[in-house]
Amino acid sequence: MTELKRKDLLFPELSFQIVGCAFEVHNAIGFGFKEDIYQKALALSFKDKQLEFNEQLVHQIKFKEQVLATRRFDFVVENKIVVEIKRNDKFSKANIDQTIDYLKTSKLKLAILINFGKEGIVYKRLINP
Repeated sequence: MTELKRKDLLFPELSFQIVGCAFEVHNAIGFGFKEDIYQKALALSFKDKQLEFNEQLVHQIKFKEQVLATRRFDFVVENKIVVEIKRNDKFSKANIDQTIDYLKTSKLKLAILINFGKEGIVYKRLINP
């Protein structure tokens, strides 16, 4: 089996910046806040790093011109990466399924699921199946 190289990753530099912003937030304010606090802090960190992003972006799921449902993403960064944030110690299957649903809805190729936990930042890169 060949080793996955950084050049084979989708958007490695942008991913690194996003995760770095999450670490910056966690290092500054720590654990124990509700998700909206982490979202506001992460938005400030993205602005500071001059990353283009949309916050609380709503996407519609349609069938035969009818809106079946809407999805609200925490962030879409640089129109390339969905960023979903949580505040737990580990990811649940529901967290992962939700983020994959967001990828399918947005038709983007990559999502980063970020957990602001007691022990620090944990993140998972998810590819659009």
